[in-house]
Amino acid sequence: MTSLMISQLAERSGVPATTLRFYESAGLLSADRTPAGYRMYGEDAVDRLAFIGAAKHLGLALGEIGELVGVWEAGACRDVKAGLRPRISARLAEAESRAAELAAFTASLRGALAHLDALPDRAGRCDPGCGFLAPGAGSAARGSSASGSSASGSSASGSAAASGGAAASGRAAASGGSRGGQPVDVVLSAGRRAAEREAERWRAAPVACSLGGDGLRERTDRWREAVAGATRTDVPEGLRLTLPVDRVARIAELAAAEQECCPFFDFRLHLDGPYLHLEVRAPADGGALLTDLFGSAG
Repeated sequence: MTSLMISQLAERSGVPATTLRFYESAGLLSADRTPAGYRMYGEDAVDRLAFIGAAKHLGLALGEIGELVGVWEAGACRDVKAGLRPRISARLAEAESRAAELAAFTASLRGALAHLDALPDRAGRCDPGCGFLAPGAGSAARGSSASGSSASGSSASGSAAASGGAAASGRAAASGGSRGGQPVDVVLSAGRRAAEREAERWRAAPVACSLGGDGLRERTDRWREAVAGATRTDVPEGLRLTLPVDRVARIAELAAAEQECCPFFDFRLHLDGPYLHLEVRAPADGGALLTDLFGSAG
């Protein structure tokens, strides 16, 4: 049987060597060792990685993929099908719910912008009738009131900060939306507390990306298009990008996808009137990857 070194397998499969090592540590991929300690893989590793990549593309967690790999290796197609179907159905339900939340959030933002544009340009102080989040200002106002936030004038731009998956999944992004007739979990100032509670999750994640080849290039291109023209500012352990607020749905969707393949990135979204501030952080080992994807303040 032909043996492949890790660099050869990375080239054949399009999966970075760092990810191959991560898969090995997670029990998804096995390797023999030469007397000198080099990893050596069989030809079957290429097919295994293709299966893992397809499962990741469907949004399956590594634990689920590990279970399915064992079934796949047994060679019974019906068993793989039986294992995949309920998992794909669950992901589909999650994706539809997330899409509904993002659609509701987009509608809220459009309503907020329309209300803002309709306000008179008065020289005097703002009152409750002209405040950005005044009663009747649209679903954005209702969502903010439901969350317990209140403000008027320019100070009512609102902040929606979320960490990691919470920001990316759209839970931080649905003022006034609904799930099954119930209010969506609107994360305003409370999101900061949630972010603090989960602050260590991304720090402990391995600095490895499960995307490779065309998938990695496509994701990179989507990010660069989404953040084109952003103002970049250094923040501790990362970067802040300031963008027009109408890009928030696209940014949240991309952040969700990025968390699936690169959990070492930490995303925080802050709404500030017409602006969206996206803060992205990574552990020290992931600093170069962060710069490659999002650029630098310089």
